[in-house]
Amino acid sequence: QEYLMESGGGSVQAGGSLRLVCATSGRKYSSMCLGWFRQAPGKEREGVATIYSPDGSTYYADSVKGRFTISQDNAKNTVYLQMNSLKPEDTAMYLCAARWGWDCPVDPSPYTTWGQGTQVSVSS
Repeated sequence: QEYLMESGGGSVQAGGSLRLVCATSGRKYSSMCLGWFRQAPGKEREGVATIYSPDGSTYYADSVKGRFTISQDNAKNTVYLQMNSLKPEDTAMYLCAARWGWDCPVDPSPYTTWGQGTQVSVSS
């Protein structure tokens, strides 16, 4: 059964760090775009960072550049999001998603497979 499963969320103070983990169920995800997205209450879902698994190319939203890093471990079928220097405005549900293709936009609309999400809360 195919799935994406997120973990690693929690509550931290501003300036702190968290590492999110997206575990994938199958080898096919190593040939896809994988990404992290977030959605805060009352707001639209937005892109955070994406990675093209075959070559590791990464893409970031301007709001997280220099603070967040997306990476992968293909042997473990896992994608990570290291989040440093967290701000209260980073508070949201963070979701992992996947799509076929070589174009990995930091835009949630083309992504077709989604996990359930993990909550991140940053206090000031």
